[in-house]
Amino acid sequence: MSVHVTPQHLEKAQALVEKSQRNGGLAPVDFERFWEDNQKASADPWSTTCPQVPMGIRMSPECAFHEFAIKEDWYKLGHDETYYLPLAKRYNDRAEEIVGKRLMSETPPSQYWQWSEIKKLHDIFEAENVWESTSYWLKQSANTPDELAALLDRVEKRLEDLRSFMLPLDWDKTRRYRVTALGDKVPSYRLMRGPVTFATSIYGVENLIFLILDQPDLAIRFSNLITQALFQWISILDEEVGYTNENTPSGFYWFDDNCALLNVEMYEFFGYPILEKIFQRYSPNPDDLRGQHSDSDMEHLLPLLGKLKLNSVNFGPNLKVSDIRKHLPNAIIEGQLAPFTFSRNEEVNIVAEFLRDFEMAHEKRGLVFATAGSVNDGSRLSSLRLIMAAIQEYGRYE
Repeated sequence: MSVHVTPQHLEKAQALVEKSQRNGGLAPVDFERFWEDNQKASADPWSTTCPQVPMGIRMSPECAFHEFAIKEDWYKLGHDETYYLPLAKRYNDRAEEIVGKRLMSETPPSQYWQWSEIKKLHDIFEAENVWESTSYWLKQSANTPDELAALLDRVEKRLEDLRSFMLPLDWDKTRRYRVTALGDKVPSYRLMRGPVTFATSIYGVENLIFLILDQPDLAIRFSNLITQALFQWISILDEEVGYTNENTPSGFYWFDDNCALLNVEMYEFFGYPILEKIFQRYSPNPDDLRGQHSDSDMEHLLPLLGKLKLNSVNFGPNLKVSDIRKHLPNAIIEGQLAPFTFSRNEEVNIVAEFLRDFEMAHEKRGLVFATAGSVNDGSRLSSLRLIMAAIQEYGRYE
């Protein structure tokens, strides 16, 4: 059974699934009304005029593999437009039939992040970004306290003239060609791998935990240098985009699954100060985005994250909407459908988890129903349609 779901939720969910089965396996949905109401609801999930719970599930390109029962090729999906574009069109043709909307971009995969000429944050810390299996992974660049200390020495040296390290010698020519001839834009980052996930990529999970416990001076030096490097790196890119203090974008979002690995005291010591300083700089106003994704069991950190006034969150499937809301009263909650419930197409549990979350959020609103984590291969359009039906049947505020 899904977590925190009651027998009453399951009974109600079963009724909708049976209705779907009588309709040839596709839940009955008024497409025009759903998407119109979803647009209104998504514009302001808190509004008293919000007609229904907004659905925030964004089907990922990998979902095409199981949708069409084709062999997986993760690398070509993200790197080869001659492979991606026909697949995207085929997927959208089916999506239009099943959910009434084309969901996948039919333009080539964005090259925005692929400015390989520019050194990234992980390059400053000497971590190699390697494609393995289905994704890119950072390779650890220090294994012992002595190696980490030596690495941090080199990082400090790079920060003395980070621009020269980050940008190639022919940068002006490269930028002119990429921007003018290709129509690209120099990237400016406001979403990042979270500090604990980044640190464990650089130094290792167990290593970081023991470092904080046994050598706190070196650990805080590591934390401070992540902050310093991040500030300088973003500032240099902002200058290249042409941003000034007057027009620099506000808001910041973190992806920090590994924050769950630290207890409250360790996180407050190592990770919290980084978020606090970055938010103070890039999210100074109440309405500025202060967001985090952590699809892990990090409920113990909610009180600390509450102090940071997060206002947009996507947390692990074992966290309850009511518990998140207790500590983050002003946060839009994107969740809490378990990704594996969706990717296994457990129809009754999918609806039951929606009923559970809607019940917890109904009074105060602010819920965007989405997966508590990634949308994974295996997630089907028929299941997305079932969610749409559940929202239309049971998730209206009117």
